[in-house]
This record gives sequence, C-alpha cells and structure tokens, in this order.
Amino acid sequence: MTTNVSRFGATKLGSAFVGGGFMAEVHSRAARSAGGRLVGVSSSSLASADRAASRIGAEKAYDSFDELLSDPAVDVVHICTPNTTHASLAAAALRAGKHVICEKPLATSVADALALVELAALSDAVATVPFAYRFHPMVREARARVRSGASGRVLSVQGSYLQDWLLSSDDDDWRVDERLGGPSRAFADIGSHLCDLIEFVLDDRIAKLAALTRTVFGDRAHHKEITTEDIVSVVFETRAGVVGTLMISQLAPGRKNRLAIEIGATVESLVFDQENPEYLWIGKRVGSQLALRDEAALDPSAARYSVVPAGHAQGYQDAFNSFVSDTYCAVRGEEVDGLPVFADGLRAAVLTKAILDSNALGEWVSLPEHVTDLAGSSRSEEGIPA
Repeated sequence: MTTNVSRFGATKLGSAFVGGGFMAEVHSRAARSAGGRLVGVSSSSLASADRAASRIGAEKAYDSFDELLSDPAVDVVHICTPNTTHASLAAAALRAGKHVICEKPLATSVADALALVELAALSDAVATVPFAYRFHPMVREARARVRSGASGRVLSVQGSYLQDWLLSSDDDDWRVDERLGGPSRAFADIGSHLCDLIEFVLDDRIAKLAALTRTVFGDRAHHKEITTEDIVSVVFETRAGVVGTLMISQLAPGRKNRLAIEIGATVESLVFDQENPEYLWIGKRVGSQLALRDEAALDPSAARYSVVPAGHAQGYQDAFNSFVSDTYCAVRGEEVDGLPVFADGLRAAVLTKAILDSNALGEWVSLPEHVTDLAGSSRSEEGIPA
C-alpha cells in the first residue's frame, strides 16, 4: 500500500469508508482529526456513496467495495455498515493488505470473529474495533487508580447502559432485524461497550454470568416477529472474584446514552457516567470527592487524552478521535496502550453468545479462559470463507 505525505512532513494515511450513515460521519471526523486523508467512500450504490462522500468531504465515491480495495491510495479501511456484513468486509480488507477499523460487533458469531482474529494475526495489519469509551480521560483515570492499588481490592461492580430511542413500538431501525443486526441487539450494540469498559478498567475478565433478556415489542412499525432483545439483565463474577450486576435497555425513558459504572473497592468507590464524562466520583468513607478532568491532576495515562484545557468540555467525538488517532499511531509503528483490537471484538462475541445461551438455558454460563479454547469452533456457512 502507498501513503501520502502531508505538508507537515508526517505520513498522511489514506482513509476510506464503507457505509455512508451516522457512524461513517463519526469515523470521518476522527480520521480527519488524526491527520488522515479522506480518500473515498463505498456504499450500497454509487449514488449513495457519492452523497456520503460529499457529506463527509471525501475525495471520491467508489462504484464498489472491490474498487475501494484496489485503490493504492487507501491505507486504512473504516467499516461502518450493518452488523452482518462486518465479517466478510473486514476479511476482504485484510486480504487486500489494508489496515482495518471495523465497527462493532466485529462479527455476529464467535466462529467468524475468531477467523478474523486469526486472519489479522497472519497479516502485518493493524485491526481495531471502536470500543471508544476507553478513551475518555476519566475512564483512564479510574483504570489507573485500580491498577495502582489506590482504590484497594475491588469487591463489586454495578453497570448500566440505558437508552430510550426504541421506547415505542412505533420506533424502528434496521438493527432490530436479525438478518442485518445479528441474533443480539441491545447487548451486542451497547452491552458489549459496557462489558468492555468494565473489563478494561478492572484489568479482569468476567468468568461466569447469568442473564435474562426481554423482547418487549415483537412487532414494530416496519418489522414483525422480532426476536432481538430490548432489555438485558446480568449477574456475573470475574476471575478475581468480583461480583457484579448489569442492566442494559433501549427502552429507558429519558436516558439518551447513559453508560455508567460504579466500582466498589476496599478503599474507595469509583463512578463514571458517560453522559457526564468530565468527572469521576471518588467515594470514601470520609471525604468523598468529585474529580474534574484536569491534566495537571491526572495520572499520565489519563492526561494523554486530555486534549483541551480543564473547563472546556470533552465528549464522545473527542474519545472517538483519540481511538482513531491511536489506531493510526499503531499503523505508523508506534506503541500505544489500551488499543482495542480484533481480539477484543472476539471477546465481545464470546460474551454475547454467553448472554444468549444463559437466557435460553436458564442457567449460569462459564466463559472460556483463553482464546485458544475456541479453536474448535466451526466457521458459519454465511461468514468468512476459509
């Protein structure tokens, strides 16, 4: 692949986007912020790609995904399409020698996610998944406090991810359709973010879980006989013995995008709320405090992501920009900490399957300890060709 040189002398990576919706806009803003050259867009049709290219400021519209992959100006492929297309598109991009940022879920089956991890390992490509909430500075601050021992021994976790955009049966979206979104919706879409954040901050893994799911509306405005879930409730235990509960809902009135975690440890509690990302609540038996994002007071691992002075709010797009910037740094050969790669996308697929299995069986489900424990998985017929 070829790269472009910016007027500042640094390598300017060529970015291309598959899909032209909301997430393509988020990705394109992040790529531009990271110094990328927005080369082009492919979508469901040339007309759709042309509209998207015009909207995000890309140089061209591709007539097909194959045309995008054959363009030597493209270094990084951003996949922003419906869920069930992710695996085949990501595999094709890797085989074409491109670096890949693939929206989550990485794949809608464990077998296909594992195949992508194996394919990425055989290439020299950087392959990442946008678990972008990791890149809020106050998330990194919470992680630093847990890892340093400042919080004490972690005992419990409460987590929730609540939205209300599907509150009514009149609300509808392609994600409710299993043929496009996969067998899980609420968990695969937002619960995976919640679990990734918990495991990232704790530096620990969920070992077993028990889950209940509910599909409140079997019929919506444009989809009937819906099987994907609206609500998920989970009890879990980590490998280190931490106990926790999760609530995931896309039918929570007034909650727009509330991802929140509360970590209870022996010295202090930590609370992060994505709708108020500038703060970390540090609870103590005496003298609780609300820590503000202030680069001068943060752990260096958190201060790195504080891109504007304290008091100037940072949010979701800033976190996403940092994720893409770190991915591009990795493409250039730099070492970055906490970058979510395809193995993390596989982890989300494993958790999603455990959630669905637990609900179906009505019992606790244990998760494999190592990725190699999945090696016997067979690839799906519709997924990635061997």
